[in-house]
Amino acid sequence: MDTIIETHELTKRYGSQTAVDRLNLQVARGEIFGFLGPNGAGKTTTFLMLLGLSEPTAGSARVCGFDPTREALKVKRVVGYLPENVGFYDDMTAADNLRFVARLNGIRDGALAGKIEEALGRVGLLAEARKRVGAYSRGMRQRLGIAEVLMKDPQVVFLDEPTLGLDPDGTQRMLEMVRGLSRERGITVFFSSHQLDQAQRICDRVGIMLQGNLVGVGPMDDLAKRKLGVDQAQYTLEEIYMKYFQEGVPAA
Repeated sequence: MDTIIETHELTKRYGSQTAVDRLNLQVARGEIFGFLGPNGAGKTTTFLMLLGLSEPTAGSARVCGFDPTREALKVKRVVGYLPENVGFYDDMTAADNLRFVARLNGIRDGALAGKIEEALGRVGLLAEARKRVGAYSRGMRQRLGIAEVLMKDPQVVFLDEPTLGLDPDGTQRMLEMVRGLSRERGITVFFSSHQLDQAQRICDRVGIMLQGNLVGVGPMDDLAKRKLGVDQAQYTLEEIYMKYFQEGVPAA
């Protein structure tokens, strides 16, 4: 496996509370990896450590060959991040927001217009490029977030609950864009969600987090065989997840 994200015993504690407990994980280049679990399972904490935004208590990680703790700026140059709540300047247009972000990332003016047009076209917002972002719906803001990510030509994209609060049409658009990042552009997608049906539709592999512990990881067919005893696709990811949830976190 051509590994692009790797953790070894990655741990984060806040006082006596362990948010992530000895996480060992590998994600392959170009795959869509679903990082699943309930709120408070440690998903966002893991994101922050992989992005170099939070220092681990113990263990280590590598993202695109870089250590996020010691080489945070190098990691930020080659990854994109779409948080749960995307922030933009509401009094600026979509194009102006992307232009501002591009300049922060050192993209030269000569390449800006073409990159902005391409990014907005890819997410279906070219017709709304001159509209102030304050007038955008949540779904449009999420799509603009994907466009912002694409401006960097990233190797890895971290998506934290990207469909949260979207209507069915917005959700479908977002999932199609996520699939396109991997299939059309070869970008690795690290996709955090507790919407299990959505993850089942697009993920190559999933990892299930409970109380800071990675309790299961692999292709969904393998997890179904391991936990449900089925060989064919006669299952849902929710059934697999609930089996892990009912068994709870294994003792250390």
